[in-house]
Amino acid sequence: MTHDRKANVPVWTLATGDVRVPALTGDEPMTAERLAELRSVLAVLADEPIATLEVHPLPDELDRSRGIALDVASPLAQHLSQLITQSARSSSTAATATAAGEGLYRMVVPAKIAAQFGQGIIRPMAAKGAAGGIRGALVNSTGTIVGGARFVPVGKAAAAGAAGGAGATAGVAFAGSAALTVAAPLVLMAVAVGVSANVDHKRRQAIEHITELLEQLKEQKLEDEHSELDGCRDAIDKATAILLDQGKLGVSLGLDSAVHAINTALGAADRRLAQWLSGLDKLPEGEAVELGTLTKSFPGIDDHGGTFRAHLELATLAIALKRRVVVLQAVEHAQSDPDNLFRNFARALKRDQQRLDELESSIAGVLVRLSALELARPNGLRPVFTNGEVDRLMRAAHRIHRLSDGVTVSSGTTDVAIEIARSTDGSVVVFPALPA
Repeated sequence: MTHDRKANVPVWTLATGDVRVPALTGDEPMTAERLAELRSVLAVLADEPIATLEVHPLPDELDRSRGIALDVASPLAQHLSQLITQSARSSSTAATATAAGEGLYRMVVPAKIAAQFGQGIIRPMAAKGAAGGIRGALVNSTGTIVGGARFVPVGKAAAAGAAGGAGATAGVAFAGSAALTVAAPLVLMAVAVGVSANVDHKRRQAIEHITELLEQLKEQKLEDEHSELDGCRDAIDKATAILLDQGKLGVSLGLDSAVHAINTALGAADRRLAQWLSGLDKLPEGEAVELGTLTKSFPGIDDHGGTFRAHLELATLAIALKRRVVVLQAVEHAQSDPDNLFRNFARALKRDQQRLDELESSIAGVLVRLSALELARPNGLRPVFTNGEVDRLMRAAHRIHRLSDGVTVSSGTTDVAIEIARSTDGSVVVFPALPA
């Protein structure tokens, strides 16, 4: 998506509590670089999380199936509509940009706060057909996000209400401070839905891979594991819908059973990980390894659809499902304490996902170690091997060396962006959260 270089893009600074910071923005337009600097400064100076929210025209083509749709009655849609209405009264830039009723809203949460969500949740999603490309609603073919658009700070909105609770209306920060709109529920809901959409995207990818692998393996035990995990989706989807509408979770949803199945799958992943680590430790250090020796600990590692790869995808699916449950639990925990909404959310999310980060990191370590192995020629009395044996060894070496291709190495926490497409009727679609 491109913008006219003279276009003005409204940008709100959203606080999740009553904070006082120096007036840094003023009313003058700023560049994207200046806006990034402002985010960093606000993250350092403010005690409460501060996000920025921009509004851009909707792209001509937008794949809404990637996100989570919420109707106009949902709290996120209502809080966003309220912010738009109140801002339009006091800002001509905001009024012009939001007059059509639809738009693509981009919320950016600073790295300082994003770190509380953990390293394993927010990661780039590769775009199909583009090596190294990142899938995002605002990115065009050249990687440009906002072109030469000018960002104009939106002044304080004349809003009633107070910061805090899940049903709170938007308020404003203290007089004399920067133009900060207190919007804890809006930030919480955007982050929660964006993170949930992100991990659900990973779940769908894992399902696709597992289905393909199991069609080749035809192994009933793995089929049962897959079916039990995939059966958790319905309960999680319903729980997500209820919580994002600020309802209460009940036993009838079956979420407890789903969590039990996911935890069982994570236990199996832990056991398999221990076996993989043990198998790697038994290999001679610094020496080439025979393929037959390697396949004893990693069955099917030399095959495109082997058991080892199916175990990897089952672990990926279990982690993705558990991460989504953790987000639900964090939202429920935050909504139970309206006076401490966002901090409760971040605290619960960080605490409960630590085990998942460690498991994912350990599996990635196994893949990196495997990809670095050198395969030895098979031992035997024959001095010459058939063309088929040579081809198999070469294919196996290629597949093993590529095991680390899908490993994401953390390069530090970045700002997190959540993109929200708003329709003219006020309903929204929230896209997976991505590094900004």
